[in-house]
Amino acid sequence: MEFNSNFKYDLKIGQLQEQWLAEILDSSTLEVKRDFKASQTGNVFVEFFCRGKASGIATTEADYWAFILDEEIVVILPTSKVKALVEEAQEEGRVVKGGDSNLSEGALIKIERLLK
Repeated sequence: MEFNSNFKYDLKIGQLQEQWLAEILDSSTLEVKRDFKASQTGNVFVEFFCRGKASGIATTEADYWAFILDEEIVVILPTSKVKALVEEAQEEGRVVKGGDSNLSEGALIKIERLLK
């Protein structure tokens, strides 16, 4: 986006973004994930398999996923984007056991990739 010093223009852009977020929160399904290790590891864990069957991102019906990275940072992405990032991580061999009692398999996605 180009710099613009026109307040009315900036206000309009801000209001459009507020409307976009309100629509996500009001009329879309949103799956919220909290990864307590993300700030230390630089990755989020996205489950796709647990106890012998597909789970997590592989079975979600949510329109969007929200990752809470710490008390002040939330990243919201369309589920299709998260699925693409999981596929990319799988191709790179970034799959690990995790979750409760390490019963799940998931992809490690770098936080910087979430933000691109």
